[in-house]
Amino acid sequence: MSTPVISIITVCYNASHEIEATLKSIKEQSFKGYEYIIIDGASKDNTLEVITQSGVEPTHLISERDKGIYDAMNKGLALAKGEYLMFLNAGDSLYSPQTLQTIADVAEQENPDVIYGDTAIVDTERNYLRPRKLRPPKTLTRNSFKNGMLVCHQAFLPKRELAMPYDTKYRFSADFDWCVKILSVSEKCTQIDSFIVNYLEEGATTRNHIKSLKERFRIMTIYYGLFITIFKHICFLFR
Repeated sequence: MSTPVISIITVCYNASHEIEATLKSIKEQSFKGYEYIIIDGASKDNTLEVITQSGVEPTHLISERDKGIYDAMNKGLALAKGEYLMFLNAGDSLYSPQTLQTIADVAEQENPDVIYGDTAIVDTERNYLRPRKLRPPKTLTRNSFKNGMLVCHQAFLPKRELAMPYDTKYRFSADFDWCVKILSVSEKCTQIDSFIVNYLEEGATTRNHIKSLKERFRIMTIYYGLFITIFKHICFLFR
């Protein structure tokens, strides 16, 4: 496999209880034209043992200290060789064993700049709870994110050639900034009208929700202006 269709990147730290479901979903995929990159932040629990015993053989496995989640993502991004990128954090999982095949089919048939889809929220026991509150639009553009992050980071797959490093001055919402930057240079985005990922409800951003919202506000003012951002946040309160 000279050029994988998809580069899947998982960043983790002390994730021995969460990463098993992620690895299981990778192992079950019917489509094998992907590479799998794991960036571990020098876990002190048995995360690495869980990985080695999972039956999944990562293309790259790095375990070393980092400067935060987006620094770790940048390490994975630098190693990626696939046509499209997918960030699947520890605890998150691919929705079904056919998910990567569906993505690969869209990539081959339409060759869009971004492939995106819906997200299912699950609990720690992997029980389905609900769809993500913000749902992906039928047409996705840079201006779509005026209404918030309508597409979950894990369900947003851009072409690697369009992806720039995450801006690590943002600790909680660099993924929002990253998606808007990519959409700013994208001409064609194709929706997969189904769930792509299961998102674990208690993620790092969820635990730091207020800080994340403040960062997102700052980012939105940069791209959309202060007046529009204030107006949209008033609308968010009613939403």
